[in-house]
Amino acid sequence: MMKSIHSYKFMPSFAIILLFSLSFFSASSQASSLPDFTELVQSASPSVVNIATIKHANSYGGLAEQYNLPKDMPDIFRQFFGPQGPNQGPQPQQEKSSLGSGFIISSDGYILTNNHVVQGADEIIVRLRDRRELTAQLIGADERADLALLKVKASGLPEVELGNSDTLKVGEWVLAIGSPFGFDYSVTAGIVSAKGRSLPNESYVPFIQTDVAINPGNSGGPLFNLKGEVIGINSQIYTRSGGFMGVSFAIPISVAIDVVEQLKEKGKVSRGWLGVVIQEVSKDLAESFGLTQAKGALVAQLVPGSPAELGGLISGDIITAFNDQEIDMSTDLPHRVGRVKPGTKAKLHIVRNGKMKVIYLQIGALPDHGLRKTGQLNTKPEYKINRLGIVVSKLSEKQQRSYGDGVLVQNVTNGGSGSMAGIVRGDVISIIYGERIRSVDDFNRIVESLPRDRSVPMQVVRRGTAMFIPLRLTNE
Repeated sequence: MMKSIHSYKFMPSFAIILLFSLSFFSASSQASSLPDFTELVQSASPSVVNIATIKHANSYGGLAEQYNLPKDMPDIFRQFFGPQGPNQGPQPQQEKSSLGSGFIISSDGYILTNNHVVQGADEIIVRLRDRRELTAQLIGADERADLALLKVKASGLPEVELGNSDTLKVGEWVLAIGSPFGFDYSVTAGIVSAKGRSLPNESYVPFIQTDVAINPGNSGGPLFNLKGEVIGINSQIYTRSGGFMGVSFAIPISVAIDVVEQLKEKGKVSRGWLGVVIQEVSKDLAESFGLTQAKGALVAQLVPGSPAELGGLISGDIITAFNDQEIDMSTDLPHRVGRVKPGTKAKLHIVRNGKMKVIYLQIGALPDHGLRKTGQLNTKPEYKINRLGIVVSKLSEKQQRSYGDGVLVQNVTNGGSGSMAGIVRGDVISIIYGERIRSVDDFNRIVESLPRDRSVPMQVVRRGTAMFIPLRLTNE
């Protein structure tokens, strides 16, 4: 290092000038290649709004919520909880307000924001860039997608230009405008970090992940591309501190547009539904199913009477494409199914028993409730330890009604093939190597015939949820 520094003493003056000129030119070129957001911000900001929500927290409402009292309680009883009766208890609380963001999607007053920004509000106030404050009506909300459609009485409003989030690429520059911590019209920029993210609380929205600085108050605000088009709605952040940590998530505008159209037309949102529990195809599972590549969505369980069951899908099928769209990760499937209109036909490419197959089935409507989970009952072990190092017993009548076929795992030997595969006490084993288990005798017969030179798939039901695990026998 010192040698290179001292060498400048012997360089001609014109060479030193040239060196610094090139360095300056390189820095200038890099600076000029960065995007200039000034025009975008100037043209898009008037379409962004600030949203304040007000909730009238009277004493009866607070107590009714606290003690789960009916909201339609007759007036004769309200006197014991409200300010008009004797000995009334707590006095009315102050009105509470919260801040969020939104944006105008049509000049006649339709505004899009997050559902969690306006949920439970008695009043919604929209503040425009020109400082006008308008009372908004909630047209409809979709809690699953965290979207809400508002309407204000106005005309000639500046509306955003909507883009196509489906063509968005990882690495693209994006920009957010919102009101973090109440600081109106704050601008932050970054890039798209990933697409199609599924979050723990929602698997039907393929979130856009960015590194754009998003904080409380940005919720519901627009995410722009460099063309000034809205391609997402800022919705959530990943944080351990309560503030921005470099990971934020936006709802794709393609999803939002479909929600808006349904809310306008019906006041609610319907989504496509297959009725399957799926899991990722790991390398070991791919090998056990005879696949050369770990990809697709593995059907671990079917809801009885669901479109999947009626359409001919079975546990162990691997869905590799849906309506000619490739399913790479299992999380791709709910995103694609959810955007299909219930009642329409869908085309599925599947792998069954190592062979490719195409099936067609009718998509159903996603129910409001989830799968019911049933507990397991312990029964007395009846059989000795087998090649897997586990003890199993037959299912009780109640378990048979819940799970159908299978055997109950009563004990697992440490270091055995079952333990190494991840089998635990209380699991219900229903399928091994493509064969359904209907009795303990079936189980023992199949286990004794399992090969040692490869992994085989085993379906287990754990706490009411089915999944496949790869199983490989160890040397005896």
